Amino acid sequence: MRRRGRLAPLALSLLLFACEPGTDDTVLQGPSPSAVRLEASGGYSATVRRTSHGIPHVLANDYAGLGYGYGYAFAQDNVCALAEILVTVNAERSRYFGPEGTYVATLGGDIPNLKSDFFYQSIKDAGTVESLLALTPPRGPSEEVRQLVRGYAAGFNRYLRETGVDALPDPRCRGAEWVRPITELDLYRRYYQLSLLASSTAFLNALVDARPPGPLTLPLPLPDVLPAGAIPRGADLGLGSNAIALGHEGTRNGRGMLLGNPHFPWEGSERFYQVHLTLPGQLDVSGASLLGVPVVLIGHNANVAWSHTVSTGFRFTPYELKLVPGSPTTYLYNGQLETMTPRTSTVLARTADGTLEPRSHTFYWTRFGPMFHYPEGFMTWNSLTGYAFRDVNATNLRVVDQFLAMGKAHGVDELKQAQDYWQGIPWVNTLAADDQGRAYYADSATVPHVTDAKVARCVLSPVSLLVYQSARLPVLDGSRPDCEWGTDADAVQPGMFGPGRMPRLTRTDYVTNSNDSYWLSNPEEPLTGYDGIIGDEGTARTLRTRLGLKMVQGRLAGTDGMEGRNFTLEQLQTVMFNNRNHSGELLRDAAVAMCRRNPFILLEDGRWVDVREACPVLERWNLRGDLDSAGAVLWRQFIARVTVVTGGPYLVPFLATDPVNTPRTLNTLHPQVVQALGGAVQVMRDRGQPLDTALGTVQRVPRNDARIPYHGCGEVEGCFNQFSNWLQPDFTYVPFVATSFVMAVSFTDAGPVGRSVLAYSQSTNPASPYFADQTWMYSRKDWVDMRFTEADIASDPNLSVTVLQE
Repeated sequence: MRRRGRLAPLALSLLLFACEPGTDDTVLQGPSPSAVRLEASGGYSATVRRTSHGIPHVLANDYAGLGYGYGYAFAQDNVCALAEILVTVNAERSRYFGPEGTYVATLGGDIPNLKSDFFYQSIKDAGTVESLLALTPPRGPSEEVRQLVRGYAAGFNRYLRETGVDALPDPRCRGAEWVRPITELDLYRRYYQLSLLASSTAFLNALVDARPPGPLTLPLPLPDVLPAGAIPRGADLGLGSNAIALGHEGTRNGRGMLLGNPHFPWEGSERFYQVHLTLPGQLDVSGASLLGVPVVLIGHNANVAWSHTVSTGFRFTPYELKLVPGSPTTYLYNGQLETMTPRTSTVLARTADGTLEPRSHTFYWTRFGPMFHYPEGFMTWNSLTGYAFRDVNATNLRVVDQFLAMGKAHGVDELKQAQDYWQGIPWVNTLAADDQGRAYYADSATVPHVTDAKVARCVLSPVSLLVYQSARLPVLDGSRPDCEWGTDADAVQPGMFGPGRMPRLTRTDYVTNSNDSYWLSNPEEPLTGYDGIIGDEGTARTLRTRLGLKMVQGRLAGTDGMEGRNFTLEQLQTVMFNNRNHSGELLRDAAVAMCRRNPFILLEDGRWVDVREACPVLERWNLRGDLDSAGAVLWRQFIARVTVVTGGPYLVPFLATDPVNTPRTLNTLHPQVVQALGGAVQVMRDRGQPLDTALGTVQRVPRNDARIPYHGCGEVEGCFNQFSNWLQPDFTYVPFVATSFVMAVSFTDAGPVGRSVLAYSQSTNPASPYFADQTWMYSRKDWVDMRFTEADIASDPNLSVTVLQE
C-alpha cells in the first residue's frame, strides 16, 4: 500500500495564511512563536519551517512558491557561495578577482581565472544554454522546472534585497561588488556547469590551451603507458561515493532500506545543502542538493529513497584529426578538406590599478567540437595531428527535470521510468530502495554511443592505442564518418546510448556501488556484456568496494558480531561509521611479522632505519580509522608506499572467480614492501610525530577558532568512510573530497524513517550557527533525525517558521 503524508492543521493554516492577499510576512520562533513583521510586496508565497541544525522544510502551493521559499532559505545560509559560483559561470572571475587568481575545480585542479572566463564566455557567446532552454521537453525544461527556477531566483533576490549587500552576515562577500540580484539564466548556466563536471570542465585548461602550432611542431615521443591519472576521472581525486540499497530479504522489517554516502568536496561549488520540499498532492521529498539546485538530488519521499555514486563511464571522446601540412586548422574528413571555425571570446580583466581591460582568446571548432591540447595524455596539437573534444553532456540541460521526476516516484519502477524519459543524469550511478522491499541499481548516466566494435575499427593510431590501453578512453579517428558516435532509437538525444543499452539490476536482497563499475553491484548476479566505454568487467575491485560488499554480506549472514541477521536502521548507521580499514584487515598481521624479522631496514637513499618501535604499535592498532586509532597514521604512510610497489604487493593475485577476496596476502619478501615500512617509520620521525599518533590528533578541520577532529580514512587504505585529505605544512590533514551528506533511510509501516548528517554543516558563513554544528556531530558519530511528517516538524524543539509572500 502506498502511503501519502497528510498536512497537519498547523501547516495547513500557515499555508493558507501565506496565501491570503495583503498578509504581512511573519517569522515564528519555537513551540510558542511570536510574530516578527517583514516587508511584503506581491507574487510568490511559501512557508519555510526550519528545524534543528537549520534544515529548511519549504511548503508552498505551487512550484514557483516552492522555488521561492527554497531560494530565500538557501540565501540565508550560503549567499556568498552561490554568488561566487555565478561569477564563474558568467565569465567574470578576472573582472572581480583578477586574471592571475585561481580556484580549485572538483576534477580540473587549479583553474586560472582568465582561462575559466574564456571557457564560460565561449558558452555564453554561443548561446548554448539559451538554445537548450528553447527546446521542448524532454530535451528542454518542463514548465514545472521553469517555475521552480523562476521562484528560486526571486527568493534569493528577496533575501538580498531585504538584507542589503553592505549588511550581509557573511564577511567574505559583505559589500562586494560581485554580489548582485540573480536571474533565471544565471541558474541555468549553473546547472549546465554541473552537467559538464566530469567532461568539459575537467579539461578546461586543455581546451583553452589549444592554439594552432608552428609549422615544425612535432608530436611528443610516446611512453609505453600513460601515468596514472593522466586522463582525469572521478576516482582520481576521490570524487565518488558509496551506496547500499537493501530489499526485503536484507532488512529485519522486510521493507526497503538505503544508505547514501557521497564523497564530494568540503569546499567550493559542489557542496551539498539539506532541504525538505513539499507541494501538497504533488511533491514531498527530503534530502540534499548541490548549491543553487532547486530540487533534491539525493533523498527520499514517502515511498522510495535513492542515492548516487560517480559512474565509471566516459562522458566524452577525443577525435584525432589528420591535419593538412602547412595548414594546422584544416583537417581531412571523408576524403574532403574541412576548415576549423575560429570563435573569439572577450572578457574584462582587472589590472593592478583597478581598471578593466579586454582580454581575448580564440577557440577553434571542428565538426566534433572544440580543439584541445592535452600533453598529459599525449594528445597535442602539432603539425601532423590535432585533437577535438566531443562532450555528450554538451546538450544536457535535463538534470533538474530528471531529479524532480525522481522525487515524485512512488517506487523503483517509477524512478526507473523517470530516468528512461528524461535521461538527464550526467555522470552518476543510481541506487534506490522502496517501501515494497525492492533494491535497484542503474548506471543510467549519459554515455557516448561508442560500441566495442567501433573502438576496434576506429582506435588505431599510436596515440589512440596508448590512451585506450592505459585509460580505456577511446580516441576516435576523426577522418572517417563511420567513427562518428552512433545513436539508439530510445535515446533522448543523438549520439548517446539509450536506456536499453545501460546496466541495471533489481534485487530483493541488496545492491551496492563504491565507484567501481556496474559489474559487481551484487556478486550473485554480475552484470556483463556492456560496452567498455561504460565500465570494465572481470577486473579487480578497489578495497573500498570489497569492504562494502563484505559488510553487507556479513550482516545478512549474521557473522559481523552484531545482533541477529539482516539490517536494522541502527545497524546500517553503525556499518557506515565503523571505520574499518580493509587494507589493515588484510595485511597488518603480515606487516607486523615482517617488522619483527627486519628490525633494521636499508632505504634506497642509503639510510638505515630502526623499525623495532613500529612493530608493537601496528600490532596494537585497532584496524580502524577512528579518532583514537593509534597507529593508523603510521599505517597510512606504509600502505601509501605499498600500493606503488612494482608488480604489486600481493602474493595471491586477483581472481575473477573470487573478486571480493582477491588480491590478498602481503608479499613480505618483496624488497620494496620491506622498504615501505622503513620509509613510513622514517617520515613519521622526520615530521616529529610519534609512531603511535592517533588519527584524531592529525585529522582536524578548522572551523573559526576550533580544530574539529574527524574520523575516516583514505582510498588506498580501503576505508568505506572515505576521505581524500590535503596534507598541511604542520603535517595535519584537512578534508578535500570526502564523506559529505550521509543519509540512512528505512521504510516502516508508519512511513519512512531517515537519519542524516551533513559532515561540513549547512552554511558556508562563518558567522552562522549552522557553520560547524553538524561537523561536531559528525566528529561524535551523531545523526540528525530527518523530520518528514508534519507532526515531526511541528515537534522540533528549535522550530522556527517564516511565512513569505511577495
